Amino acid sequence: MIERDKPWRGIMVATALPMREDLSVDLDAYGEHCRWLVDNGCDGVVPNGSLGEYQTLTEQERISVMETAVQAVGGQNVMAGAGAYGSGESRRWAERARDAGCGSILLLPPNAYRADERAVIEHYREVAKAGVPIVAYNNPYDTKVDLTPALLAKLYEEGLVVGVKEFTGDPRRAYEIAELAPGLDVLIGSDDALLELALAGAVGWIAGYPNALPVSNAALYHAALAHDLETALPLYRKLHPLLRWDARTEFVQAIKLSMEIVGRPAGPCRAPRLPLTDEMAAAVRAATEKALAEGLR
Repeated sequence: MIERDKPWRGIMVATALPMREDLSVDLDAYGEHCRWLVDNGCDGVVPNGSLGEYQTLTEQERISVMETAVQAVGGQNVMAGAGAYGSGESRRWAERARDAGCGSILLLPPNAYRADERAVIEHYREVAKAGVPIVAYNNPYDTKVDLTPALLAKLYEEGLVVGVKEFTGDPRRAYEIAELAPGLDVLIGSDDALLELALAGAVGWIAGYPNALPVSNAALYHAALAHDLETALPLYRKLHPLLRWDARTEFVQAIKLSMEIVGRPAGPCRAPRLPLTDEMAAAVRAATEKALAEGLR
């Protein structure tokens, strides 16, 4: 079992952001949600990630969300999202996170265009000047930039990153990363590959569905890290109809709907995200209600 001896390890929930019906941010509800997650088995939170709709927030809203998370669970338990179109802007978000006491930041590669390797390395060099530990976020589906194991090894060797949120869903990458960059922490990035990446040596999970069902997801995570398949596999099978939504385009809407079904504040999403179709909503509702009926929480 990997102990959480570094602030980016463990279950770090990419928090959904509660919105009121007028689409204003409910910071009180958000702070309470962060505390609830930690009280129910999670280790910390990741504000201002894509699940938190950071792209739709004003600068002040984004600052307030990060500060609310820090006040709720303590800075060392916060991994602040620092994604931005410009490297300079990402560095400024990293500096704000540092000044707020955050234990780490989550940083996408350049994503305004398909950046080449030189641009990726310079991007991480620039943001690393802020002096806060960086977890790289590899999501080539959305960014069109792939942080391959070889590229991650270069970033790690230069001391620019401490870990990677691996979202490709390919557990084979964990083994290659371990060979090329021993010491670089692999964090589970897509909920529906949790068991496979845990068995491959992951030491953390930047998680989505614990927003709705933290207790059962925490039990799954710890059993998976302990290679306790007798416990983990049945839980994984029960949760997987929900976990796989984390890798779909509508993941924010799906997770928010599950949150509301279990009684958590969530609210609507800001545009350009649209409400789920009736068919999608019915599928999420059925899977969530089935999980609850099976005693998952």
